[in-house]
Order: sequence, then structure tokens, then C-alpha cells
Amino acid sequence: MSQTLSASTLLAVPLAPLVGSLLAGVLGTSFGGNLIGRRVSHSLTILGVLVAFVISAMTLKSVALDGARLNETLYTWMVVGGLKMEIGFLVDGLTAMMMCVVTFVSLMVHLYTIGYMEEDEGYNRFFAYISLFTFSMLMLVMSNNMLQLFFGWEAVGLVSYLLIGFWFNKPSAIFANMKAFLVNRVGDFGFILGIGLLAAYAGTLNYAETFAKAGELSQIAFPGTDWMLITVICICLFVGAMGKSAQFPLHVWLPDSMEGPTPISALIHAATMVTAGIFMVARMSPLFELSDTALNLILVIGAITALFMGFLGIIQNDIKRVVAYSTLSQLGYMTVALGASAYSVAVFHLMTHAFFKALLFLGAGSVIMGMHHNQDIRWMGGVRKYMPITWITSLLGSLALIGTPLFSGFYSKDSIIEAVAESHLPAAGFAHFAVLAGVFVTAFYSFRMYFLVFHGAERYDQEPKAHDHDEAEEPDPHHHRDEHHKPHESPWVVTVPLLLLAIPSVVIGFMTIQPMLFGEFFKDAIFVNADKHHAMAELGELFHGPVAMALHALSTAPFWLALAGVALSYYMYMINPALPAAIKRAFQPIHSLLENKYYLDWINEHILARGARALGTGLWKGGDRALIDGLLVDGSWKLVGRVAGVVRWFQSGYLYHYALVMILGIFVLMTYFVWLNK
Repeated sequence: MSQTLSASTLLAVPLAPLVGSLLAGVLGTSFGGNLIGRRVSHSLTILGVLVAFVISAMTLKSVALDGARLNETLYTWMVVGGLKMEIGFLVDGLTAMMMCVVTFVSLMVHLYTIGYMEEDEGYNRFFAYISLFTFSMLMLVMSNNMLQLFFGWEAVGLVSYLLIGFWFNKPSAIFANMKAFLVNRVGDFGFILGIGLLAAYAGTLNYAETFAKAGELSQIAFPGTDWMLITVICICLFVGAMGKSAQFPLHVWLPDSMEGPTPISALIHAATMVTAGIFMVARMSPLFELSDTALNLILVIGAITALFMGFLGIIQNDIKRVVAYSTLSQLGYMTVALGASAYSVAVFHLMTHAFFKALLFLGAGSVIMGMHHNQDIRWMGGVRKYMPITWITSLLGSLALIGTPLFSGFYSKDSIIEAVAESHLPAAGFAHFAVLAGVFVTAFYSFRMYFLVFHGAERYDQEPKAHDHDEAEEPDPHHHRDEHHKPHESPWVVTVPLLLLAIPSVVIGFMTIQPMLFGEFFKDAIFVNADKHHAMAELGELFHGPVAMALHALSTAPFWLALAGVALSYYMYMINPALPAAIKRAFQPIHSLLENKYYLDWINEHILARGARALGTGLWKGGDRALIDGLLVDGSWKLVGRVAGVVRWFQSGYLYHYALVMILGIFVLMTYFVWLNK
């Protein structure tokens, strides 16, 4: 029996982290006089996120078991004509799942931060930022209208700018946060165009009212073109998702965002901000189902991202950048599922990925702490015996990432591959090849990192004294670096979140695949036109339970591709470590291409940025200075001055001058009328 939820109780979910953020950010910093210390600051922010998580978990229980739903406007900001701008909540299966994922991962990151940022001068400021980020993301996922969605969308972008550039004295961090901010503005331009078109043609920003008019919108052609309006709207909305969810070619900001402290890598780039685009497309499924053109574009972009970003992970030596490129690749998998109309599979992978990727990021941070802030995996090795908890949790996260049967990543990843195989869109063939090849690539670079860090000979004491570390390397808050000090396990505030994240990384897929993909968990949140797009229906026919799915996987291509990737990485980096160097020499042009990230940064900086600058300079000099200032402004007064100079000659005060002007005027008029009468 369907039940309703309390809007006033749900209001505490985003407001609790906001209150904690304000208290820590004002009273815990020099801005408010440093009235509260570190312990109070982190306690207030953790309490706020804990309250949000508890209410979110209770909401998920009510939604999943009792069928509770809520769609309510809380506040009307303004009414412009017939367009209402409101604040409201829509809570269904999709929202409840996202609320729990965001708050749980955020809670783990808050706990982890106590140990990781222990001696950082900006301790209280960091807690204020991550709580503010949690508030922004919750406002985004709980919204029932596009105005609030856009507010949350921009707010997470703003806070991510602050977090990526948290160490603002570090030039590379300032460059990275500006890069993230500008690239996201490109995507957001398309996003706001899509929202504007919906507001103009549907006359509303409310989700339910917009979806009710989707059929009418699908019959309208975009003015001046042969394109359908709904296709233009969906592509514009997806451009926004490309920026926020780091899809090719708007992905370039995400690897550089590793300049921020490791906790925000887990919070922003695993579970929350980068999945906002995936969430938005799933929420807008009633619109995207009306445009096969948009779905094909999504398939192609997702497939390119899934495969080619995985290739870049193979050559990375910075431990955080390996995980970052893994995130890019997995976001490509989610996007491919969206293009195949398997929206529920996409958000299912979003959920499972959030747990094991947050685990891998936090595990990488634990390794960085234990290795005295060395991030280069070439100078690690044998860490397993020094950091047993970090080792076992990182292994579990890696197994989930590569899709090992019975692990959470297996159920979502294999479902994506099957859904694409059952899709009948023109781009499905390329997408299916990309996600299959991506399985091997993912397994290879994931276990390359795992073996180099945790197994083999200990190399941490062999690092050259003058070794030039990656710019992504984080500052050592202890202000020292002992090159020969042995690794050590992290404190309990770091390892407890790892253990708590490892649990869902292993079991959450097994527990939830039935209701989320083949049950009614998303029944009123996601819409699929089963008559045109058959992937989910055919996927349902093939599903016979999570155990049967895991057993069947042992005879399928993805399992053997993943196993081959693990075996090859073990051979190349544990048995025959000279082989990678030989391959690098033999394929130097390909290695250079990958090392330069397909030269996209070079293109952006030297062609697009310089082209934009040249265009701006041309408009400034030719348009502003020459045309507006020179011709219109300065030219007008110069013309008036010259005319006045000529006219002034006739105003001499002599009667014969005036008589001459009169005679000439009469002559001109007579000539004109004679010419007219001919």
C-alpha cells in the first residue's frame, strides 16, 4: 500500500549538512574568529551528515518496502507569467537510492578526513567544504523541478572548484580547479539551453508537468531546421551531462582534479558529482525515449569514453590518476547503458561503482599516507605486509571493479554489456565492442596498480633523492619526507571507512539486482518505451537470479577477458618486469600518444583557447575599438564637427552670403523637381 513521506522530515536531509557546514566554516575559521576547534568542527559536520544518512536510510526503507512516495512543492520563489519557479522534493526509488549513496559515502569521507587531514592548516575549512558539497548534491537529487536541479548542479560545481583548489598556494591546484570550472561551463551552457527550451515550449519547469507534455514536444520541429525539437532538447541536456560526468571530449578536467586532497577524490569523483549527469539523464528518461538520435549519440560518446579513457589508465604511474582514469572509463559504461535505454542498469552501476570506487580512492589515500606521501607506484611494492587492512580492502575494491562474479561490480557491469548486446540501435555494435574490450583493459590497469603497490620487491627505499615527483603529488602536512622510512598502516579513522565501504562493494549487487533491474523499485521513476527499445525486456528474460547469473558468467567472454587482463598484468609486472619497458620502446609513438592524453590538452590550450583569445582580441579591436568606439561613438561626433564646420562658413553675418545660399537652394530645388517630371 502506497504511503506518503513527511516533507518536513525530508527537509532535514539537506539542511543538516548545511548547518554543520556553516558552523564549521564560520565559527571554525578566521572568518568567524576561530571560536570552535577542530574536534568541535568535525563533530558538527559529521553529526549533520549522520542525521542526513539516517533519515535517508529510513526513507529508502519506506520507499522500497511500503511504496511511499512524495512529490511536493515547499516554496514558490516567484511566478513569471505562467512560469513558476519553485523549491520542492520528489522522492521515489531513484531519489531514495541516490540519497543513501550520497550520504553514506559522504559520512565515510568525513570520518576518513579526520585522519587524512589531521595536521593540515585548513582542517576546519575542509570539513565545511565537504559538508556544503553534500548539501548541494542532496538538493540536486531531491529536486522535483529543473530550477532546483540547476541550482544543485551549479552548487556542486562551485564547491568542487573550492575543493580541487583547496591547497591554493600550489600553482598546479589553481590551474586544475580553473580547468574544471571552465570545462564544466561549456557543458552547463548546453544544459541551460535544454532547460530553456523546455521552459519555452512546455511552459513549466516541474518534472511531472514537463513529462506530461513530452508527447506534444515530440511532434514539434525545431524552428528553421528539419530536426525535431525533442532531439535538440535531449542533446543539449546531454551536453550538460558530458561536462559534469566527464564524457569525451569534456573529460579533460577530471584527471587534473586529483590535485585536491584524496578525500574529495572519493566524494566528488566516485559517488556524487560526476554521477550527477547520469542521474539527470535517467530522471529525464521520458524525454530521451522519444529521440533515437540522442540515444545513439549517447551510446557513441559513452563507448569512446569507456574504452579510450581506459587505455590512458595503463600508462599512469600516479596512484590517484590510475583510479581517476578508471572512474572516467566506468562513467563511460554508465553512459552506454543510458544510450541503450537501460536507465535502471546505468543507475545500478552508479550505485555499485560509488562504493567500490570510493573504497579504491580512500585506499589509495591510505597508501599515500603509509608511504609518507609518495604517490608513484613505481616506488612502492611489498606494501601488503605493512598495511594489511588497506591491502585486503583495496583487493576487494579491485575485484569489484573488474567485474569478478558475485562482487557488486559484476552484476552491474555484466548487465550493461548484456543490455548493449540486446539493443537494436545503429551504434550498438561499436558500443558492445568497446565495453567488451574495456573489460580486459580495466582488469589490466587495475591489477597493474595492485601488483606494483602491494606485491613484489620493496622499492620505496630505492626512490632517487632527486626524483621529480608528479605535480599531482599532495603536500606532506608533516612538512617532511623520509625516503627510507618503512610504510605503516593508517589510523583507525582511515581504516574503519575502508572496511565499511568494502562490505557493500562485495554484497550490494547480489542483494539488489532483482528489485532494481527486474522488480518495481524504479517503476515510477524511470520510463522505457518497451515497444521501441527492447534491451531491458530481453535482459529480464535472461535473468534467473544472482547465483545463476554468477555461475553462467564463468563461461562468458567478459569473465575470461577480465581473467586474461589480470594474468597479463601479473606476468608483465611480477614475472617479467622487463617486458613493459620493451613494449614501450617498440611502440613509442603509441605510448607518446597516450602519455599526452591524445593531445586533447594541447588542442584545448593551443588551438581552442588561442582561437578563442584571437577571436576575443579581434572583436575587441575590430568590433569594440574600431566599429563601436571608432566609427559609431568617435565617428558620430567627428561627422557632426565636420558638418558644423561647413555650415559655420555660411553663417558669416554678410547679407550677400545669405543671398547666395538662398539662390543656390532655389536652384537645387528647381533642378530636383525638373528631374522628377521627366
